Amino acid sequence: MIGKQLLRSATAVAANYAATNRSRSQVDFVSKISVVLEEADESLFWLECLRDNGIIRAALLTGLCREAEELVRIFSASRETARSHAARS
Repeated sequence: MIGKQLLRSATAVAANYAATNRSRSQVDFVSKISVVLEEADESLFWLECLRDNGIIRAALLTGLCREAEELVRIFSASRETARSHAARS
């Protein structure tokens, strides 16, 4: 069950990020990158569930969790930058 949820959210990150390239405006970009951020955060949650419940050894997930955390920070920063640009428009 957790594996399927992780697969769904992780692939949604990629699909929704691709959609950001087709944004029609800053506001549209902010909306789309917000979805990307939510899916990335959910993916991190499922990775942590796998680790915390001992389903997969923590040592095997350390790098993935670290990368997922970094992606969440990147998408969050991107959204904040886009919001500030949209507010100036």
